[in-house]
Amino acid sequence: MNASVSKTIEQVLLLKSVSENRKKILQPLIDFIQKKVAQKEEVSINFICTHNSRRSHFAQIWAQTAAAHFGIDLVSCYSGGTEETALFPKVVEILANQGLIILKISENHNPVYAVKYDDNALPIIGFSKKYDSPFNPVSGFAAVMTCSQADGGCPFIPGAEARIPITFEDPKSSDNLPEQDEVYHQRSIEIASEMLYVFSMIKR
Repeated sequence: MNASVSKTIEQVLLLKSVSENRKKILQPLIDFIQKKVAQKEEVSINFICTHNSRRSHFAQIWAQTAAAHFGIDLVSCYSGGTEETALFPKVVEILANQGLIILKISENHNPVYAVKYDDNALPIIGFSKKYDSPFNPVSGFAAVMTCSQADGGCPFIPGAEARIPITFEDPKSSDNLPEQDEVYHQRSIEIASEMLYVFSMIKR
C-alpha cells in the first residue's frame, strides 16, 4: 500500500465510524465474503449503479483496496450500470487526492483508467459499462446495488449468487455547486469507511 493511501485509510479508520444501522445493511456482504474465504474460493463482487459513473466506482476501488489492506486474498471487484455513460472526472480527481495512483489509458467518450493503491499492485480498471458487460463476471458473484434506482430497476441480476442492496446518496446533486469537491470527498470517505469495515470483519 503506498504511503498516501495508507494515510487516508488511517484517517478513515480513526475518524469515520460506521453506524449500527449501516452495519446491519453491510452484514450480508460480510457473510458472502466470509463464506467464500472459508471455502477458499474466489470472491467476486460487482458494484452496480444506474450510470456506473460515481458511487459504483468509489465502491469498486475502495473495496479492492480494503481487501488488500486487510490481506484478504482472491478478491476481484468490478462495477457496472444499467446503462453505459462515463466515469465522472471528479471521481478520478478525488481518488487521486486521496492517494490512489491513476493512469488514463484511453481518450474517448468513455475513458479507461488504471487505478492502483500501490506501485506494484495489479491495477483496478475503471470505465463505465453495463453490469452484464463481458468485462464483468458472469456467475458466482455478489451484485451490490449502490443506488436505489438500480436496486428498484434490477430485481434480478443474471448469474449473481447474491443480490445485496447497499445504497449511497448520489454526489451528483452537488455538481457545478461550490460544495462539489467536499461532497465528493465525503462520499468517497463514507464508502471507504464501509468497505474497510466489511473487510475488517473477515476471518482468514
